[in-house]
Amino acid sequence: MTSTSTSENNLHRDEAVERARLLTVASYDVELDLTDGAGEKPGETLFRSRSVVRFTCSDPGASTYLDLTAPALLSATLNGVSVTDFDGNRLQLPDLAADNELVVEAECAYMRTGEGLHRFVDPVDGGVYLHSQFETFDAHRM
Repeated sequence: MTSTSTSENNLHRDEAVERARLLTVASYDVELDLTDGAGEKPGETLFRSRSVVRFTCSDPGASTYLDLTAPALLSATLNGVSVTDFDGNRLQLPDLAADNELVVEAECAYMRTGEGLHRFVDPVDGGVYLHSQFETFDAHRM
């Protein structure tokens, strides 16, 4: 299943139904690097994310996509093969196997809308604070 709305940051019901029919996720491992990229202070606008997703496909050879809203895709491999078709909101996953491992590294943006990961600096104590509800659809921002 190839995305029909690649530039939209939205998941349509028919797309969700088809992807649920096609895939069964075994696990997600998500690591966030909240430093400035040099291992120092927290980054001010961006953070790095590394996700490993293991899943099965009921129709080997089919295609689908991963929801990922990020300013930059640093790397992505599907079963050890590089995948690069990314439009800022979706990463296309061609030629799925029966058993799959997807590894994605991205540079993600802090949000100020309550979606994804929110970062703010307290004007009183100068401390940096992070907040996320990590709600189902907003998880693709991390």
